[in-house]
Amino acid sequence: MRITSVQPGDSLWAIARRHGVTVDEMIRVNGLEAQANRLVPGQALLVPIREIVHTVGAGETLWSIANRYGVSPDAIAHMNGISNPAMIYPGAQLRIPGTNAAAQPKMTIEVNGYLQLKGTERDRQIVQDTARQLTYFSLFQYVAGADGSLTPPPKPIPTLEAIAKTNAVPMMVVTNFKDGTFSAEIAHAVFTNALAREKLIHNIEQTLMTNQYYSLNVDFEHIYPDDRDLYTDFLKELTGRVHALGKPISTAVAPKTSAEQSGPWYTAHDYGAHGAIVDFVILMTYEWGWSGGPPMAVAPIPQVKRVLDYALTVIPRHKIILSAPLYGYNWTLPYKPGGKFAPTLSPEAAVKLAYDVGAYIQYDPTALAPFFRYYDKEGLEHIVWFEDARSMQAKFNLIKQYNLRGISYWVLGQPFTQNWMLLEANFNVKKVK
Repeated sequence: MRITSVQPGDSLWAIARRHGVTVDEMIRVNGLEAQANRLVPGQALLVPIREIVHTVGAGETLWSIANRYGVSPDAIAHMNGISNPAMIYPGAQLRIPGTNAAAQPKMTIEVNGYLQLKGTERDRQIVQDTARQLTYFSLFQYVAGADGSLTPPPKPIPTLEAIAKTNAVPMMVVTNFKDGTFSAEIAHAVFTNALAREKLIHNIEQTLMTNQYYSLNVDFEHIYPDDRDLYTDFLKELTGRVHALGKPISTAVAPKTSAEQSGPWYTAHDYGAHGAIVDFVILMTYEWGWSGGPPMAVAPIPQVKRVLDYALTVIPRHKIILSAPLYGYNWTLPYKPGGKFAPTLSPEAAVKLAYDVGAYIQYDPTALAPFFRYYDKEGLEHIVWFEDARSMQAKFNLIKQYNLRGISYWVLGQPFTQNWMLLEANFNVKKVK
C-alpha cells in the first residue's frame, strides 16, 4: 500500500490514474462507497500499489531508474537477472523491487479488538466484519462486585457463538467498573477480603470454562495508589488459577513513562510485576486527547513512544501489545475545563464532516495525526483530531521498530476501512486456532 494526500482540485479518477490503479480499487481500500465524489483537501488515501514494471526510455540508465523509484541499481539488476548494468536498452521492461507489498516479508503479530457488547445484532455483525483481521475479540465487560460477584455483559452467548464460527478467539475482560467509571472501592474490597477474592476468582474460572473463552484480560483501573502491592498479589493468585485451566492471562495498564509516575490511574499499575506475572500486557496508549480534556491528538506518537521506551525497560518486548484508538473527538473552542465533553466520531465520520463543513485536513508533523478546524452554524469554532492511514502507519512502524507482540484496538465498531487494509498490508495476523 502507498499513502497519498488529496490535493485541491483532485478527483478520485485523477488520483487513480496517477498511480496506475482503478477507481474501484481506490473505493474498496478506502471505504469510499458513499464518498467517492466527496474528497477533502488534505485527506489521506490508500493506493493499492501493485508491482511496477518500468519500460526503459531513451537515455535512461539503471542508476537513473533506481533513483526514480528510490531503490538500488543492484536490487533492480538482481530482480531482473541483469549481469551487465550497461546493457539495458530502450523498450526493455524492468520489474522494480519493493513496489509489491505482498512480495515483502511481513511480521506476524497478535491483534486484539475490544468489543463493547450491546446485546444486539450489531455485535454479531462486528464479529463477521473484523474476524479475519483479529487474533482476539475482547468482550467488554464482566464487572466484578465488591462481594466477588461477576456481572456479565449484555447477551454474550450469541456473540460467542458468532466468534466460534470464525478463526478468531474470544477473550474475557474483567473490570472494576461501576456507575460509568472504574471503582477503586470495588478493587480494594476484592483485594482485602479473602472470601470476596476467592468468590471472584471462582466465578472467573467458571465463566472461562463454561463459555469456552480462550483467555482472560484483567482491566482494573483507577486503583488506590496504596493498593499497588495488593493488586500484584491478586494477579499472582489469579494467574496461577487461570494457568491451571490451560488458559493465557493478560492485563491492561495505563500509559506510564516511569516507575515513579503517580496518581490513581498510574501508581497501582506495576509494569515490572505485570510483565513478570502475566502472559502479555496491553499498554493503553491513547486518550492523551480525551473527551473532557484539552484538544490534542488522541494518541500522539511522541507520547506513545515514551511509554514504550519505559515499558521495554521492565517488560519483555514479546509480552507488549501496543494500543491504538479507532476514533477521534470534536472539541468546541475555546476549551473550558469542566465544560461540555467533546463527542466521539469515527475516522470516516470525521472525513465526512470535513467535507460537509468545507474544511481542509491538516497533518501534525510532531503528533503524526490529522486534524481540522471549522465554524458551526452558531459561529462557534471547532477542532477535530482523529486517525487516518498516516497516523495508523506511524503506530505500525513502532510495532516493527520495537518488535512488539502486537496491537490492540479500542474500540471495535467505528468505521475505518483504511486501518484494516493497512494492517493486512503491514502484518500477518496470528491465529491461535
